[in-house]
Amino acid sequence: MNRENILSAIDQFKNLKVLVIGDVILDAYYSGKVNRISPEAPVSILDIEKKEYRLGGAANVALNIQGLGATPILCSIIGSDFAGKQVLDLMTKSSLPIAGMSSSSDRITSIKTRLVSNHHQLLRMDEEQSDVFSKTEQNGLINRITELLSNEKPDAIIFEDYDKGVISAILIQTIISEARKRNIPVTVDPKRRNFLSYAGATLFKPNLKELRDGLNQQDLHSEPQSLYQAFTFLNDVMPTRMVLFTLSGDGMYIASETESHHVEAHPRNIADVSGAGDTVISVATCALASGMNLHDIAYISNLAGGWVCQYPGVVSIEANTLINEISKTTI
Repeated sequence: MNRENILSAIDQFKNLKVLVIGDVILDAYYSGKVNRISPEAPVSILDIEKKEYRLGGAANVALNIQGLGATPILCSIIGSDFAGKQVLDLMTKSSLPIAGMSSSSDRITSIKTRLVSNHHQLLRMDEEQSDVFSKTEQNGLINRITELLSNEKPDAIIFEDYDKGVISAILIQTIISEARKRNIPVTVDPKRRNFLSYAGATLFKPNLKELRDGLNQQDLHSEPQSLYQAFTFLNDVMPTRMVLFTLSGDGMYIASETESHHVEAHPRNIADVSGAGDTVISVATCALASGMNLHDIAYISNLAGGWVCQYPGVVSIEANTLINEISKTTI
C-alpha cells in the first residue's frame, strides 16, 4: 500500500466492530513527591498528591479500539468489589458498552497500583487472583459471547490474555470455532498458560519473551531467520495464519506462509512501556479487519506501539495521532 491507501484504510476503522475478550485490570496511580526518608526503615516516603484510576488490561484494548474510531465490545468477568465498581464507572464515563461484562462475588478485581514521583515509577503493588474461573462462570461468559456474536456481528475478535483466569482453553476453542463458522478474524495477545491453545487463530502476537517462554526456546534471537524458524515451529504445533512478533527496540516481525517482513523501531524517548502491547494488538486487529497487507499491518502497529511508550502510565492512541505519526515517516 502507499500512504494514501493506508490513510483510507484507517478511515474505514470507524465502520468496524471489535469484540474484546480478556482480563480487565484496574490501574491505580498514586502520585506525589519524595522529600524524606522514613524513620521506621531506610525507605523513601511518598507524599501523595493525586490518586487516579484508569482502565487496564483488556479494557485498555477496548479504549484503544474506541480511540481508533471503531466500536469495541468488551467481554470479561470482574469482582463484585470496589475495584469492580470503579471499572464499570470508568467504562460508563468512557462510553464503553458493558453488555459483555459480568461480576463474580467469588473473585477480586485485578488491581495494579503504581507509586509515582516526578513521572518515575517507584513501586508497583498487585492485587489479583489468577486461577481459572469456575465452569459455571466460564459457561456463562461463553454463552454471553456467543450471543453477542449473533447480535452484534463483530468484524474481528481479540483475545487479550493477562493470565488472570478469564480466558481458558475451552473458552478459546469454543469462540475460535464460532468465529470460523462466521468468517470472523481472530487475533491473540497471549500469555504463558494458554500459549499453545489458539489453534485456528488468524493473527498471533507474542512479544519476544513470551515467544521464548511459550516455545521453550530461550536462545531465540530477534534476527528474521531465527524468527521465521520460530513461526514455522509454532505453526506446526498450533496452526495460525500469521504471526506478529514484537521485539521492543528491534521493532516487529510479521510473517505468514507466503511472506515475511521485519519493520525497524523508530527512535523514541521511552517513558513507560506499560500498555504498549494493548495498543499494538488493537491497531493490528483494525488494520487486519480493514484489509491491510502484512507489511502495513506491522508498519502502523509499530508506530502506534512506540508512540504510547513516550508517555508515563497506560495510555491509548487515537486515529488522528496515528495518522500524524504516519505523516512523519517514510513507508
